[in-house]
Amino acid sequence: MRVYSSGLDVSSSTLRFLAARLRERREALGTRWRRPSAGRQALLTLAHLRNGHPYAQLGAGFIVGTTTAYRYTTEAVDLLAELAPTLAETVRTASMKAFVLLDGTLLPIDRIAVDQPFYSGKHSKHGMNVQVIADPFGRLLWASPALPAAVHDVRAAREHGIVEALTHAGVPCWADKGYQGAEGTVRVPCRGRWEMLSTSQQAVNRSHAKIRALVEQAVATPVTLCPSRAVSRQRPTGPPGAAIEVTS
Repeated sequence: MRVYSSGLDVSSSTLRFLAARLRERREALGTRWRRPSAGRQALLTLAHLRNGHPYAQLGAGFIVGTTTAYRYTTEAVDLLAELAPTLAETVRTASMKAFVLLDGTLLPIDRIAVDQPFYSGKHSKHGMNVQVIADPFGRLLWASPALPAAVHDVRAAREHGIVEALTHAGVPCWADKGYQGAEGTVRVPCRGRWEMLSTSQQAVNRSHAKIRALVEQAVATPVTLCPSRAVSRQRPTGPPGAAIEVTS
């Protein structure tokens, strides 16, 4: 197997943050020695999440076995999941902002034996539905647990308790037509074909589109996802839908 150098478009601060958390975990577990340092483990994990390289290729590049590459990546992802904010914590942060942006994104996966409900007719591919909340500048605040791609956005938002939590906190939320009927504080564009809308409705939709367009920045980063790893974790505190984290 040939080994080559490759660049990774991830900030140094991200690498240092993950390496520090892994170092703290090793100290807490009393780990005496591991061949890759915490920094190398962090880099291996980020390379997998960012570029989706197979474990065999990662192992060859980092001079570890395929099983070790998988184990180190899994450990780091689980650690990041534990650090992820809950929906309740995110809503508290959002309450200090003028509004938030809500959108659903499809994380592609390989085709699996259980074709439905992981196939998205809208995107014509297999994947997982993840709901994303961003601030007015398009910065990611929260990502939901993954649901099968066939789940509609408004249904996913309700199942995660997003609509209820934002409405209870009085946080205005801008979303696309996929959230028609969500109600509460969720604002969606006027429904109907463009040529059938009145001039004022068209103006409202143009303004709405400009505001919510920034949410695309929060969902623009590709992530490698395995259906078996895309499960929710719940903490036994907070209101319904408030204790949800994403593991992948």
